[in-house]
Amino acid sequence: MQNYLEQLNASQKDAVLNTEGASLVIAGAGSGKTRVLTYRIAHLLTKGVHPYRILALTFTNKAAREMKERIATIVGDDTAKNLWMGTFHSIFARILRNDADKLGYPSSFTIYDTSDSKSLIKSIIKEMKLNDKDYKPNRILGRISAAKNDLITPAAYARNQHLMMEDQAAKIGMVYEIYTRYMRQCYKSGVMDFDDLLLNTNILFRDHPEVIEKYQNLFNYILVDEYQDTNYSQYIIVKKLAEKHNNICVVGDDAQSIYSFRGAKIENILNFRNDYPDYKLYKLEQNYRSTQNIVKAANSIIAKNSKQIKKAVFSENDDGSKIKVHNAYSDIEEGYIVINDIKDKITKEGYQFQDFAILYRTNAQSRIFEEALRKNTISYKIYGGLSFYQRKEIKDLLAYCRLTVNPADQEALKRIVNYPARGIGKTTMDKIEGAAAASGKSMWDVITSLETAAQLFNAGTQRKLNSFVGLISGFRASVSQLSAYDVVMEIANQSGMIKELYHDRTPESVARQENVQELMNGIKEFTTNRQEEGGETGLVNFLEEVSLLTDQDSDTEDDINKVTLMTIHSSKGLEFKNVYVVGVEEGLFPSNMTKDSEEGVEEERRLFYVAVTRAEDNATISFARTRYKYGESSFCRPSRFIGEIDPQFIEFSGDQIKIKDTGGRFTSKETVKRNFSQGQVASKPGYNFKKVSNNATSEPQRPFKGNSVGNLQPGVAVEHIRFGKGKIVSIDGQLPNAKATVDFENTGVKQLLLKFAKLKILG
Repeated sequence: MQNYLEQLNASQKDAVLNTEGASLVIAGAGSGKTRVLTYRIAHLLTKGVHPYRILALTFTNKAAREMKERIATIVGDDTAKNLWMGTFHSIFARILRNDADKLGYPSSFTIYDTSDSKSLIKSIIKEMKLNDKDYKPNRILGRISAAKNDLITPAAYARNQHLMMEDQAAKIGMVYEIYTRYMRQCYKSGVMDFDDLLLNTNILFRDHPEVIEKYQNLFNYILVDEYQDTNYSQYIIVKKLAEKHNNICVVGDDAQSIYSFRGAKIENILNFRNDYPDYKLYKLEQNYRSTQNIVKAANSIIAKNSKQIKKAVFSENDDGSKIKVHNAYSDIEEGYIVINDIKDKITKEGYQFQDFAILYRTNAQSRIFEEALRKNTISYKIYGGLSFYQRKEIKDLLAYCRLTVNPADQEALKRIVNYPARGIGKTTMDKIEGAAAASGKSMWDVITSLETAAQLFNAGTQRKLNSFVGLISGFRASVSQLSAYDVVMEIANQSGMIKELYHDRTPESVARQENVQELMNGIKEFTTNRQEEGGETGLVNFLEEVSLLTDQDSDTEDDINKVTLMTIHSSKGLEFKNVYVVGVEEGLFPSNMTKDSEEGVEEERRLFYVAVTRAEDNATISFARTRYKYGESSFCRPSRFIGEIDPQFIEFSGDQIKIKDTGGRFTSKETVKRNFSQGQVASKPGYNFKKVSNNATSEPQRPFKGNSVGNLQPGVAVEHIRFGKGKIVSIDGQLPNAKATVDFENTGVKQLLLKFAKLKILG
């Protein structure tokens, strides 16, 4: 057994050893919170606490898996595997499997992912004949999800005047009715979505005292990771479960609370002391990840927030480089500046592709960096791109699996009833769906009822439907006898999917075949691991595991040595040697949507803090002075957040920034840095500084003007609004169709039609 306590500093050891009562562990970025949580659980086990008496809740399966593996090295596999450890959704799905019948659901209920939910909502909108330009599935699902996270049922939604007025103002006044029909259909189909796993657990605990009492008695110790990210629904469940023994330990960092758009409530961690007046507070303040300059710069950023639990994060690592701030003429040049810097660090400092991450505020920003990476033949991966489990062939096969374990699953049936094609068309499906809605039965009930089928369909259609029913019924008979792998292999072959996929050998078909084979490999790995652990290997168990995967659970070996591109929200919990925070401009970061809200700006600042603290060795910030928006080039202002960094920890790179100060004088980058630190930013090149308030808005800008094309000659230094500075290499052709070849410093050689290029001569 390892002497794990020797691996802890004094603050960490206090948090690990004091296991009784309520504890709040505030863990600064890179301070070893996972180690503390892991060793606290291991310490409980070494003291003789039975593993099934410990409930540990995380936000990703990856975090739970890694913690369990670490615990196993201390106490052994046999002990660690009996812990109740997993994500909120996986743990509460497990509880619901045991007691779903009390809510009228089958224990084999299936779980809808976001695309399933959107598909059902789209069907309801169509059924209600609503305007799909106003009633967009994504928008409606967001409203429903937010309501569930606040424990608002459809009936309560309809009684909530505030919500109803909001919907009316947004021209979506029928959300409550869509919500009602959506829940009714899910119930009829024997399915729950992600939010239902929490909502229904709350309802189960509320309406069945014997159930909550059972779990209160079972869990002597409750531990929660990333507590600042919990929503109201999660908060209530945890609070109820902890009522009896009061041995609750929550770990988190209020400075990294960035998910309010998902329903996270920072108040949960800020008000912990009110919920548990006798709590103990532990602060983990030593950052083991980053250099001193990065940590001190991050501290100066977050110090501007009023809502926080004060802590003094420090690092004993080397001072390291200052945070670089790059200013680019345009979003295109910004992309090349970043990629050129990556190439430079790889060549001169020996870094690999995997040591770099480009973080942006919105997904749309990735395009320019992708193009620059491709042109420089640099391998990259986009975090949060199309998930493996969202690919068509994978969803098709999993839909067969879902229908096999739960024939009432309407979305699964609709997806594969005619795949591969078996002559069951739209007219037939409309009749089935209509009959199901009219009778209150599932679509499966309709097609398996001989009497109903005889009334609706001709003999040919009945034969096709009977063949499909027989196929699924055969799979169902195998579920209780075979492992998940064997059942899915049977489904893939007998459904005709394998034959369909192997019909041709185009690159697209080969990729789909490889994806299905990879899924089969995953199922085989699942059944083997479960067998070794003595767990259930059935299809229901596999489907649940797949349904509850999170974004951070999908890395593959092929993704290892690549530059990572991701939103800052996706980067939380990760670390990279070199981090580029790009597009740090007013209206983009902080987002325009937060400009009228102090709380919104504070969350954006926390997001900026998260971005900077992902870096181990080097953090680089960049902004563009022009950016294409809605098809037009718009001038941008650097973000207020740059000006909030203590100037002693940052340095501006590149040429002097020619910006007039308030006295009309031109200034160097040193003056710009000083003005940044005083909260001032440049509105555009050649214009006065302007104080940026929390309500900063865009202002009209003077257009960029080029010189007369008659003055342009080879060898002349020029500036372009998007590509930056460069030198004309040659001019070919005659006006008005003459073209200039220009070698730009950061974006390379471009050919530009002079009458449109607007090149400015640099004298």
